Amino acid sequence: MKESLKERIRLWKRLYVNALENALNAIPNIEGVLLGYNTNIDAIKYLDKDDLEKRIEEIGKDKVFKVIENPSEKISSLEDLFGGILRSIKLGKAMEWFVESEEVRKYLREWEWDELRIGGQAGIMANLLGGVYGIPTIVHIPQNPKLQAELFADGPIYVPVFEGDELKLVHPKEAVADEEELIHYIYEFPKGFQVFDIQAPRENRFIANADDYNARVYMRKEFREGFEEIAKKVELAIISGLQVLKEHYPDGMTYRDVLDRVENHLNILNRYNVKTHFEFAYTANRRVREALIELLPKFTSVGLNEVELASIIEIIGDEELAKEVLEGHVFSVIDAMNILMDETGIERIHFHTYGYYLALTQYMGEEVRDALLFASLAAATKAMRGNLERIEQIRDALSVPTNERAMILEEELEKEFTEFENGIIDMTDRQLTFVPTKIVASPKSTVGIGDTISSSAFVSEFGMRKK
Repeated sequence: MKESLKERIRLWKRLYVNALENALNAIPNIEGVLLGYNTNIDAIKYLDKDDLEKRIEEIGKDKVFKVIENPSEKISSLEDLFGGILRSIKLGKAMEWFVESEEVRKYLREWEWDELRIGGQAGIMANLLGGVYGIPTIVHIPQNPKLQAELFADGPIYVPVFEGDELKLVHPKEAVADEEELIHYIYEFPKGFQVFDIQAPRENRFIANADDYNARVYMRKEFREGFEEIAKKVELAIISGLQVLKEHYPDGMTYRDVLDRVENHLNILNRYNVKTHFEFAYTANRRVREALIELLPKFTSVGLNEVELASIIEIIGDEELAKEVLEGHVFSVIDAMNILMDETGIERIHFHTYGYYLALTQYMGEEVRDALLFASLAAATKAMRGNLERIEQIRDALSVPTNERAMILEEELEKEFTEFENGIIDMTDRQLTFVPTKIVASPKSTVGIGDTISSSAFVSEFGMRKK
C-alpha cells in the first residue's frame, strides 16, 4: 500500500505539471468573459482573541451567547453581530448575515479593518480573470465609488458606460461615481482559534453584509439596456450572486422580477453561443432555490459544494441522499450529480469540496481533468499568499502537498468503475473526472477561494478545448 501510495503521488505530480503547462498555454486563447452580478468592497479583519473578548464583555457576554444557540441570521444589534461571529467560530463554518441596523454599520466602520479587497463573486473573479490571467473581462458593478474602483487590478477589466447613446467599455478606475460604498465586513479566524471556551474546528470566516444593492441583485442601467451589445463581445459568462434573493421586498419587488431579467440575459447569451457557468451558493429560501434549479437548464455549467448540492437534491426530493451528500460520501455525491444532470440536462457539473474535486460532463476529454488541476493550483496559491497577483505565481503551488486522503477515495473509485484511468472515468454517455487537490496547511485567507476554483476551472477548460 505504501509503495502504491508513493506511485500515486508521483503520478499526480506529473499530471499537475502537465495540466499547468496546458492551462497556461490555453488561457490566452479566450477572447472575452462576462461576469455578473455581485461586486462590492471586502473589508477583512483577522480576529484577535483579546480584542474580541473585550468587545463581547462590554456588550454583555450572556446576551451574546444566547444568540449562538438561537440565531436570527440577521444583524439588528451588536449582540447579533458578535453572536454570529462566535457561532461561525464554534461550528467552523462560513456564515453571512445581513446588517439591518445603522448603529451596527457605524460600529463596524469604527472597528476598522486590516485590509480592503474587491469583493463579491463577480468582483473577485474580475480581478483574477482580467487582472491575473489577462483575459478581457466585462464585469457588472452595482455601484462604483472611488474606494471600490481603486481595488480593481490593472489589466483588461471593463465596465460598460453610456456616453450619450453610445455604450463604451472602460476600466472601473475611469468610471468612478459619487455612489454608495457597498461594504462586506469579513472576520477571518484560523483553525484552533479560541475565544472564551469556544474553539474553531477549522479556519473560516463570518461576513457582516452592509450592502443594500447586491442584496437585491440590483442591475445597472448599462446592463439592462446594453446587454445584447455586451453579449456580442464575449465567449464565456459566469453568473453569481443570486443566492441573496428574497421572496418579497418592501417596495413590492419579488425574486421573480430579478430572475425574469436573468433569464432574459441567458436567452441572449445562448443566442450568441456564449458558454455560461452558474456559481451556485447556498440559498436559504426554499422557493428561491426551486426557481434557481428551474433556471439551470439555461446554463452550460454549474459549480457547487456539498452543502449546495445537498440543498438541490433535497428540493428534487431525495432527502436521504441529500443527508449522505452532506456527510461527504463520495458515491452519494456522484449519484446526486447524475440526478442533477438527468433533471436539468446541464452539460457540466463541477463539485468542489475540501480535499478533492469532481466534474461530471456530457463530453469526454483530458481537458476537464487538467482544468480541475489548474484550479486546485490557483486556489492553493491564493490560500498561501492571501492574494494572487501574477499568473506565474501559480507555479509555486506545485510544491504544496497533494491530499493523500483523497487517494483512498481514488482507490474506492477504481474498484467501483472499471473504466478508470488517471482520474478519468468513462461512463459511456458521460465522463466523471476526479482529482485530489493541493492542501495548504495554514491558509493566509479563505475569502474568494471557491470563486478562484470555479472560474479557473471553467475558463481554462474552455481555452484548452478551443485549441
